[in-house]
Amino acid sequence: MDLSNQRRHFLKSAFSYLALAWTSGFAFKKVVDNKAGKLLKPFVSIAEASEKKISMDFIKIDAFTHIAPKKYVDAFQKLSPNAVFNQPLWDMDQRFQMMDKLGNIAQVLTLVTPALETIPDPQKALDLARTANDGMAELVAKYPERFLAAAAALPLNNMDAALKELDRAINELKLKGVQVFTSISGKPLDSPEFMPLYERMAGFDLPIWIHPLSQADHPFYLADLGLKNDFDNSIGWPHATSMAMMRLAASGILEKFPKLKFITHHSGGTIPYLANRIEFAPNKYDALSKPIIESLRLFYCDTAVQGNTSNLMCARDFCGADHQLFGTDFPMADESMVKKVVRSIDEMEISEAERRLIYSGNAKRLLSLA
Repeated sequence: MDLSNQRRHFLKSAFSYLALAWTSGFAFKKVVDNKAGKLLKPFVSIAEASEKKISMDFIKIDAFTHIAPKKYVDAFQKLSPNAVFNQPLWDMDQRFQMMDKLGNIAQVLTLVTPALETIPDPQKALDLARTANDGMAELVAKYPERFLAAAAALPLNNMDAALKELDRAINELKLKGVQVFTSISGKPLDSPEFMPLYERMAGFDLPIWIHPLSQADHPFYLADLGLKNDFDNSIGWPHATSMAMMRLAASGILEKFPKLKFITHHSGGTIPYLANRIEFAPNKYDALSKPIIESLRLFYCDTAVQGNTSNLMCARDFCGADHQLFGTDFPMADESMVKKVVRSIDEMEISEAERRLIYSGNAKRLLSLA
């Protein structure tokens, strides 16, 4: 064989080998340097491309969705006949039809508003809490591929009864935390009477979801007393979340109970945006041994901000991607809004590893999910 034939034979073999490598990325992903234990350089980009493709298919965990089990709805409406619950909150057929349009998303359940403390009779509020928690536990057990976990609902106008129900919800029903609201019957979350709840939750090492709540008798303008307007949901709720976070952080609760974890709705309210103002404000926090901003960075933020990528990047820069959780406010956020939230996360200028943390990793860790 002459030299030109040898060259043609070599090139043909080389191109065949490269073609095989190109079409067999998964197989060549396993080719390693025996000494270094690393992927051989020619195939690193192929393996990375395959991994990126796989990452689009994994299950996302929506860590802040709402529900109202049917038995709970019936019991609540007996006490408050005018209460209205949107159908996807209690009708699983309609809910699943909506979910099927969203791809591989599993949900973590929290009870929808109103807060149980709005029921004046403490015993009736406790009965409602037990009905809600039983209903959420049943849904998680019946539809494990749809619902990965649920947070307990408590009647915090009766702390002794609430703590007993918390123990039952966590130990017997296997719920994965508790939801509270930004104020309890008008009292801030750092009120001394709520300390036993925080101590108990730190012992469980499970999170507390914080949902915003506005009150008609605490308006920004006195002229609005007793009135409701469209600003409560859009501006009032993030403000309520921010104030609750500030009160909790300033109280020293997170220093006293290092295992305590809070998940905030709507990306931590305005705290990430106002971080520098908070950090350099001339306030004194006698209960803290560290700057308040360090306690505020410990809060977890969901992504339910209607598809606002810059908002999510602001939160990520403040608390880190390891403190962000995919959350949509479903079914209050319909299918189109959920897709906007997903798109906003996909458009974040972060690594794929960080995106995986937001979509599922952080929720798995916080809730001890398999």
